[in-house]
Amino acid sequence: MVDFSLSDEERQIRDTVRSFITREVMPLEAEVLRNERAGAPAIEPGVLADLRSKARKAGFWGVNTPEEYGGMNLGAVMSAIVAMETGRTFVPFSFGGYADVILYECDEDQKQRYLIPTIEGERRSCFAITEPGAGSDARNIRTRAVRDGGDWVINGEKTFITGGNEADFVMVFAVTDPTRGADGGVTCFLVDRDMGWKSEPIPTMGQWGPASLVFDDVRVPDSQVLGEVGKGFPLAMRWIGQGRFMIPARAIGSAERMLQMAIDYATIRKSMGHPIADYQAIQWQIADSQVEIESTKWLTLYAAWRVQQGMDARHASSIAKLHGAVMANHVVDRVLQIHGGMGYTKELPIERWYRELRLLRIYEGTDEIQRRTIARNLLKGHVRLGGIGE
Repeated sequence: MVDFSLSDEERQIRDTVRSFITREVMPLEAEVLRNERAGAPAIEPGVLADLRSKARKAGFWGVNTPEEYGGMNLGAVMSAIVAMETGRTFVPFSFGGYADVILYECDEDQKQRYLIPTIEGERRSCFAITEPGAGSDARNIRTRAVRDGGDWVINGEKTFITGGNEADFVMVFAVTDPTRGADGGVTCFLVDRDMGWKSEPIPTMGQWGPASLVFDDVRVPDSQVLGEVGKGFPLAMRWIGQGRFMIPARAIGSAERMLQMAIDYATIRKSMGHPIADYQAIQWQIADSQVEIESTKWLTLYAAWRVQQGMDARHASSIAKLHGAVMANHVVDRVLQIHGGMGYTKELPIERWYRELRLLRIYEGTDEIQRRTIARNLLKGHVRLGGIGE
């Protein structure tokens, strides 16, 4: 049975996170907008570090990190709820104390050099699988790693890598056996920046600042293999699938914040002698937005619940991600429309959200790929209709 009712402790965690975001993070929004117009980073590293320090003192560190590493280990459902709260602001903030899920595959030496320093915020990682010719089709990667004695020599290019400009090491996926490809021929390597790879920023229409990573005869020792040689593709799919439900979770927070802005504005903005909230055209936009937000919320929580139960969550996460991305774009468009000309200006943050949320339909698997995945699972019998709880 799926029960999403919150315990008193969970409700307190949610309310505390909401209070922290409202009190400490949202006041920085005006500064973020000014920085964007000036071409500066959205938020200074020192400011972000101060926020995370305050969050750690408040007890929020490593929301889904195992307790043995100093985390809270709240589980996937509460992690999704926390993401809904952090999504209420466009300030690029997240609670610290976490590492990519596949870094827990590190051996003991790698844990000391990569996992623990990442959790503590001393190191920054990035995940690199996407290439110019291999976006949603991750099986088509061409970056090669060739064994040379006790080393591997990596050549290739990765693109649209989140955090690639700031990271000091990368989890890069390269083909080590072209005859096997994704079925045993791809390996993940932990590669420090000072081992020779270079990054270049990719300008985008929003705040997201991805990078292009170039590997030109980058030599790494065999000790830099994450997991096992040839077992990289399952690691990549685990990274992609494990956190995909977090994308619609954050979208829910953003959409709820904007919908409240629309409701507030509709009650005070008058047209032809009446608040525009009196008009059916506005009411329907508000109602449709609420229905879509609530739908996404339950789809997302169900996907998170499957992760928490140790069940296969890939299909549920694809559904949540697709619905959430489309929902967020519908809502921001309606909210801008309700605000009229003011919504189109930079006086309000709606236009920024408009640009930011458009990305959701592209990264971590496009709408088209999600639809393909969902349809294929049904047509091939991998999942069946009415199979809740299986």
